[in-house]
Amino acid sequence: MEMEENMINNSYVCIKALEKGVNIIGVTRGESTRIHHTEKLDAGEILVAQFTENTSAIKIRGKAEVYTQFGKIIAGDIG
Repeated sequence: MEMEENMINNSYVCIKALEKGVNIIGVTRGESTRIHHTEKLDAGEILVAQFTENTSAIKIRGKAEVYTQFGKIIAGDIG
C-alpha cells in the first residue's frame, strides 16, 4: 500500500516529440547529480515520465511539447 501511495503522490510529465531524435535525459538527485536514464523519441512519439525519489530532473534536447500539472511548455522553442 505504501508503494502505491508513493507513486500517486509523484509528479508525472508527458513529452511529445515534435521532430525526429528528441533526447530525454533523467537526472538523479542526491549529493552527486548524474544521468541515470536516456530515451530517444521520433516525431509523434510520446513518453510519460515520473519524478521519483531517484529522479529529480528531466532534460530535453530537441523540439517537444511537455505537458505538466502546470500546463504545456514547448521545449526547443527559442523564438
